[in-house]
Amino acid sequence: MRHRKKFNHLGRTASHRSAMLSNMATSLIVHKRIKTTVAKAKALKIYVEPLITRSKEDTTHSRRMVFRKLQNKEAVTELFREISPKVMDRPGGYTRILKIGNRLGDNAEMCIIELVDYNENMLKEKAAKKTKSKRSRRGGAKKAAPKAETAPKAEESKPVEEAPKAEVKEEVKAEEAPKAEAKEEPKAEVKEEPKAEAKEEAAPKAEEAKEEEKKEDK
Repeated sequence: MRHRKKFNHLGRTASHRSAMLSNMATSLIVHKRIKTTVAKAKALKIYVEPLITRSKEDTTHSRRMVFRKLQNKEAVTELFREISPKVMDRPGGYTRILKIGNRLGDNAEMCIIELVDYNENMLKEKAAKKTKSKRSRRGGAKKAAPKAETAPKAEESKPVEEAPKAEVKEEVKAEEAPKAEAKEEPKAEVKEEPKAEAKEEAAPKAEEAKEEEKKEDK
C-alpha cells in the first residue's frame, strides 16, 4: 500500500526524474522562464524553490549544496549573484505558473513557469496599482487639510468679533455718563430755585405779620 505517498513520479525512474528536474531548474535559473507541462512545473516548483532560499546565504557550504543538485557552475553563479539579491526580501513563492492551454497531439495541459521578480509586465502593473492607491490617500489628506485649516480661522474670528463689542460697551458707558450728569444738573437747579423763591416769599410775609402785631399793640 502507498498510503500518504502523494508523489508524482512523472512516469520516470528516480534517476531519470532527478536528472530531468536538475536540467529544468538550471534552464529556469539561466533563462528566468520556461515552457513545460503543468505536472512537471509543479514538481519543478517543489525542487527549485528550496535552492533559491538557500542562495540567500552566500557561503561556501550553501554553494556546494546547490551545486550538488544543479551540477552546473554557471547556474550556481547566476543564482547567487543575480537572483539572490532580488529575492532577498521575498519570504518564499519565488516562481509563478501561468497556464496557456492544452498541447496538440496528447492534449497535455501546458504552462509557463517563471521567476516572479523577472516578469516586468506584472511588476509595472503592481507599481501602477500602488501609485493609484497612494493618489487616493493623498486626495483624502487634501480633503482633510481644509477642515484642519478652518479651525484656526474660526478661532481667529472670535477675538476679532469680541474687540468691537468691548469698544461698543465702552462707548455706551461713556454716553451714559453724560446722560447721568445731565439728569443730575436739572434736578439740583430745580430743587434749589424754588427753595430760594419760597424763602424770599416767606420773608415779606413775616415782615407783614410783625407790622400787624405792632399795629395791634399800639
